[in-house]
Amino acid sequence: QLQACGGGLVQNGGSLRLSCAASGLTFSTYNMGWFRQAPGKERMFVAAVNWSGGSTHYADSVKGRFTIFRDNAKNTVYLQMNSLKPEDTALYYCAAARYGMGAKAIGYDYWGLGTQVTVSS
Repeated sequence: QLQACGGGLVQNGGSLRLSCAASGLTFSTYNMGWFRQAPGKERMFVAAVNWSGGSTHYADSVKGRFTIFRDNAKNTVYLQMNSLKPEDTALYYCAAARYGMGAKAIGYDYWGLGTQVTVSS
């Protein structure tokens, strides 16, 4: 089970940190990702981190603004979001992949419920 939290309403240029706590799986053996979905649009890749935290990659739209990191001792993955823009408004999902850490949602085995991020202009 994956439980995401930390969303909210923030002004343009603000920051938020999302958290996703995992239970019922061996967290340290899974690669983790964050995706987002805006109303009327498909789910899009945001960022991923490998099982150890030593490798990350990001969507071009968030590079330099967002940071994904994990704490295996706490079974939690985080997404630090800075310099938020109105176009970052979406429902954010965390996901776990036993193999791979790609940008396609089909590659992930487990999904949490989303947490809403709204950025006002």
